Amino acid sequence: MFYIGCHLSASNGYLAMGQEAHSIGANVFQFFTRNPRGGKAKPMNLEDAAALAEFAKQHKFGRLLAHAPYTLNACSSDPKIRDFARMVMADDLDRLSHIPDSMYNFHPGSHVGQGVDVGIEQICDLLNEIVHDDTTVTVLLETMAGKGSEVGSRFEELRRIIDGTEHSDKMGVCLDTCHVNDGGYDIVDHLDDVLAEFDRIIGLDRLKAIHINDSMNPLGAHKDRHEKIGKGYIGLDAFARIINHPTLRDLPFYLETPNDIEGYKEEIALLKSLYQDK
Repeated sequence: MFYIGCHLSASNGYLAMGQEAHSIGANVFQFFTRNPRGGKAKPMNLEDAAALAEFAKQHKFGRLLAHAPYTLNACSSDPKIRDFARMVMADDLDRLSHIPDSMYNFHPGSHVGQGVDVGIEQICDLLNEIVHDDTTVTVLLETMAGKGSEVGSRFEELRRIIDGTEHSDKMGVCLDTCHVNDGGYDIVDHLDDVLAEFDRIIGLDRLKAIHINDSMNPLGAHKDRHEKIGKGYIGLDAFARIINHPTLRDLPFYLETPNDIEGYKEEIALLKSLYQDK
């Protein structure tokens, strides 16, 4: 089954997101657990979460993906910022435990001059404090574009984070097509080679989700500017190959393109038209 959806707002509640996703032809979706530019979160409505879980089951949704706020930096040079990230992420994992089989995606962070080695150590320290034996949520590291001092633009860095976590069985990777393009991985002309490299370094069993976004920038630009599907440097032909690739086709795809809800509806229909049933 082709699992395709987009990023939705949780402002109207969990069930409302599921209903909105279904109304635009989606069978997965991503959402922020709280204000993406802040740290506040509404009290958890357990009845609403249960209603979403039942709705998703009825309509055969794929795994739902929550995204950590953009403001979090697990490897900041400021210990107060790292403590804030730890608090928010621990709370998010607790909240998501009420949504069965959910996943939690976060940007590894920016080391802000401390160096990659220190950044990776701090990210691992945070994860080892908040991920436990009884954690039910799969925690995903997102592939990054490599702008500034971002950690995670190279597969090797993500591997080191996974290896440094005590509960690595709870860890996975979300591959962002815009980010890997901007990070220098040629998914347009050498998709098989990129996936082979991912498998060699991280392992394809760790790949749990795809952020499907075109890019406003050419290969290796290290800028991270998303574009609508088929309107950027990746292009429609490449996306047809990506969503139909034997390694990727059964994974959930989440749009993060610069769109409103009608734009997402159009892109979902477009990608569905390109998907080839087995």
